[in-house]
Amino acid sequence: MISRTVTLPAGGASLTGDLTVPPDARAVVLFAHGSGSSRHSPRNREVAAGLRTAGLGTLLIDLLTEDEERRDAVTAELRFDIPLLGRRLVTALDWLARDPGTSGLPVVLFGASTGAGAALVAAAQRPDRVRAVVSRGGRPDLAGDALAAVHVPVLLIVGARDTHVLRLNEEAARRLPAPHTLHVVSGATHLFEEPGALDQVTEAARQWCDEQLRTAPGR
Repeated sequence: MISRTVTLPAGGASLTGDLTVPPDARAVVLFAHGSGSSRHSPRNREVAAGLRTAGLGTLLIDLLTEDEERRDAVTAELRFDIPLLGRRLVTALDWLARDPGTSGLPVVLFGASTGAGAALVAAAQRPDRVRAVVSRGGRPDLAGDALAAVHVPVLLIVGARDTHVLRLNEEAARRLPAPHTLHVVSGATHLFEEPGALDQVTEAARQWCDEQLRTAPGR
């Protein structure tokens, strides 16, 4: 089991991440947090733990520095800077491609909230590195024109009671040229805080990863 804290240079900034890769991992899931969250997000950490039991590595990374997080806590501006977050995800993808422990593994991007928009931007820019994208309560609409350039499979997971975000996901899905599935979790709100809701997110993501990795051409 590889488990270590990593530091990634990103255009003058240093990003901190927690990398865990189980033996014989089939892929690495790169988490893109959003809406003021960090790599310590309890929901993403719970999902990541569940995916690791299915033989998937995980990289939970802070897309903002500590100084940027403090600024964003006041202004809330950086969490919506999708071009910046997308560039930093691309940096993380390129780092995974170079690191000896992960270089041979395909990558699944897992974006939560605004991080989903950044994940789709990164997937459009690195289609050779990204096998699939999962969005949890995400804002795929924030990817803008990059949606039309996404050609890897996309799973959109939304709570049934998160009506505004559900509508945004339905609209974004119509713009996606890639194969995609909209998975609605019954009774769940935006943060999937209801009993069993996050378990359903983890299971849907696990099944999606299994399917995409099984059908991956040449991998």
